[in-house]
Amino acid sequence: MMKFEMLDKKMRVFEQNMDQLVLPGLYIIARLDGRGFTKLTKERLDLERPFDLRFRDAMIETTKHLMDAGFKITYGYTGSDEISLLFDKNENSFGRKARKLVSILAGEASARFTQALGTLGVFDCRIIPLPNDDLVVDYFRWRCEDASRNALNAWCYWKLREKGLSASEATKQLEGRSVAEKNEMLFQVGINYNDLPAWQKRGVGLFYTDMETTSVNPMDNREITVSRKQLTVEMELPRSTEYDILIKKRLTEQTP
Repeated sequence: MMKFEMLDKKMRVFEQNMDQLVLPGLYIIARLDGRGFTKLTKERLDLERPFDLRFRDAMIETTKHLMDAGFKITYGYTGSDEISLLFDKNENSFGRKARKLVSILAGEASARFTQALGTLGVFDCRIIPLPNDDLVVDYFRWRCEDASRNALNAWCYWKLREKGLSASEATKQLEGRSVAEKNEMLFQVGINYNDLPAWQKRGVGLFYTDMETTSVNPMDNREITVSRKQLTVEMELPRSTEYDILIKKRLTEQTP
């Protein structure tokens, strides 16, 4: 019979065959997406269209949970059914093995979202390594602009559905339409896209800020000021250039 040590060594080769490590010095971004959320939001849940506060809050709570799930995460972003997480550049948990990061984050997200919304919700996860600050800024601008594009489409789509159009008819009506045309479509039904809540158009950001609190030193009864990190939820993300500055600032922040 093969000794356990030999058997273990033999099988570890197969187990670790697909291991991929994120190289030191690269930024790690994890993006999670809801799996089958179209069916979840359109068939299994009675949600407000095109945006629902319960769903938004469940996504925020899930993002909060992921930022406190044992990894050093500098910035979190959520919009619609996706979450993006920027790791501290020096994060080295599990030797930066992609499969460990993916499996843990997907599992944690699925569990917390299910708990928050009270129905089964499953996430997939991918790891995106980026070599420099500029690409990190570009990444989050990309996700923010994609959220804006999707929000405009969603509002137009559901307004067409309210008029009695079927799903396929509403989709066809929007094909090939420019941003200006879609804005005009909403304006004709009394909606100014610019006045819609920022969280719908640009998503929600989460990051740590320094908070100072006072307490009393039990040794000498003197009042002392203590600085600690507090997770902040930003519902009013700024536009383009100002958002780039916000992300650059997050790159210099230290996680707790």
